Amino acid sequence: MNALLVIYRKLYRYFGPQKWWPGDTPFEVAVGAILTQSTNWSNVENAIQNLKNHDLLSPHDMHGLSGKELALLIRPAGYFNVKAQRLQSFLSFLMNDYLGKMENMAGEDAGRLRTKLLRVHGIGPETADSILLYALDKPVFVIDAYTKRILSRHGIMASGRPYDEFQGLFHDSVRRNVSLYNEYHALFVRAGKTFCRRTNPLCGGCPLNDMLSPICSESV
Repeated sequence: MNALLVIYRKLYRYFGPQKWWPGDTPFEVAVGAILTQSTNWSNVENAIQNLKNHDLLSPHDMHGLSGKELALLIRPAGYFNVKAQRLQSFLSFLMNDYLGKMENMAGEDAGRLRTKLLRVHGIGPETADSILLYALDKPVFVIDAYTKRILSRHGIMASGRPYDEFQGLFHDSVRRNVSLYNEYHALFVRAGKTFCRRTNPLCGGCPLNDMLSPICSESV
């Protein structure tokens, strides 16, 4: 069995299903993927709740807001002026290319859609792939800092390798399945927050401890 599947099974056995990404609609998930940049999820939840409280969490309603109005509503997410601009860029893309409907976007080929998303101001690979996987049910693996850290500390790939190389590792080694990719990425996040911290990692209790790279064992 390849190492990536071993990691998945160990994490799933330890943590169980993660039921991630929270969101009532694909549009809410996409908004959350943009808002979660450089902040924690509780702040994103507060920002999304503000939009819900004002009955504005829809493409057409949000698109009608000024940048200042939108920034005020998403203030809890931090960097609110920057994120308001990014949301407005995504909203314009959604309205112009897909008539404001996430279901129209979902009908696009994943590769072609990813290329288009990456042209939208403020959307990088991780955000684009989060939208593809969690909002649109496309089998695209999301790579984040937790994934890179865990794989590098377990001797699978150096953390400095490009995003696409990490993603290619999963696409080549783990079958393309939306539910599997969803669960696996969520488990990486859980393991990264619980054990594989950037500083002071808790390797002793981690379910992946027996796979730890010898080099990493000497340095953490």
